[in-house]
Amino acid sequence: MFTGIIEEVGKVAQLAQRGESRRVTIQAENTPKELKTGDSVAVSGVCLTALDIQAKSFCADLAPETWACTSFSRIREGALVNLELPMKADGRFGGHVVQGHVDGIGKFLALDRIANSENWWLHLELPAEVEKYTVYKGSICIEGISLTVAKLDGKRCSLAIIPHTVGMTNLKSLKSGDPVNLEADLIAKYVEKMMKRESSSALTVENLVRQGF
Repeated sequence: MFTGIIEEVGKVAQLAQRGESRRVTIQAENTPKELKTGDSVAVSGVCLTALDIQAKSFCADLAPETWACTSFSRIREGALVNLELPMKADGRFGGHVVQGHVDGIGKFLALDRIANSENWWLHLELPAEVEKYTVYKGSICIEGISLTVAKLDGKRCSLAIIPHTVGMTNLKSLKSGDPVNLEADLIAKYVEKMMKRESSSALTVENLVRQGF
């Protein structure tokens, strides 16, 4: 489990086809020091398995499903990626519950400086499968970053970004139209399931008595 607090920005050093999968090599100063072979690591919001760990790099294999269903489809050598190690049991919960499971691909629209401010507006277009779980002031994970929704207009989502987040993530490297990994709030998905189950149950005297009526 992750929390969406980015610890380091890495760089894609190599992409190589290996059978039906692709192997990505990521260079980073600190993250490799904390990894062992087989450990989980979040790479731009995708939970991957660390392999071939070196002093300042590690590898991960991308299955065809991962390649097709995440923003890795735009990845090229030299691309910046957000890195986060799994949360420790005694760690501080800084963001929100992030699994590293991408729910959909959004479209990066713009990162605009807010007038008379040092802060920024991040504008995205959300796919339907993520938009339905997105609410004003709710949590959303974008490229592995835990963020809070500031504006929501249909499928257009805007988030206020502080300078620290711009400087410590890959947001500054994105271009208009780039795909971005999105993970919806896990709690919203559980609530949806419970509501569907509740609405599908028959209204009977037995059910009413069971619920205390």
